[in-house]
Amino acid sequence: MTTIAIALPLLWLAWLALTEWVPMFPLNDLKTGNLRPRLLAASINYPFPLLIAAGIALRQPWSLIAASALCGLILAGHLANWWLPYFGLSSAAQRQVYERDYARTLKILPADGHAVVPDVQHMIVGLLSLAMLGTTLAVTLAA
Repeated sequence: MTTIAIALPLLWLAWLALTEWVPMFPLNDLKTGNLRPRLLAASINYPFPLLIAAGIALRQPWSLIAASALCGLILAGHLANWWLPYFGLSSAAQRQVYERDYARTLKILPADGHAVVPDVQHMIVGLLSLAMLGTTLAVTLAA
């Protein structure tokens, strides 16, 4: 389980890097106008999975708890940025970013009546985030 728990944050990071930097329309919609926000997001998001993987690899009680907490924060951020807005709790800023960067991306959920709809690339991020939290908690509780 430890190997899987270490691999999942690295897979999460690889998926983010792939979808944020390699044009694959309609899976993503990379435009030159959104380069600065993508660089900012990368500088914020990319260290977290490395810290999680390192925390699990150390297998110390404090590092496992820290890795679990980081996984929880990542999942909470995903829910706040995609699922709460989908169910109607979005800010004007979230709707603006969505319209600029994600309105044309591939979606499988119904869009009617929703200002923000999680796209396939972010649904995969959500599944990986949930799996990352589950495996990290499993390793933490088993230690």
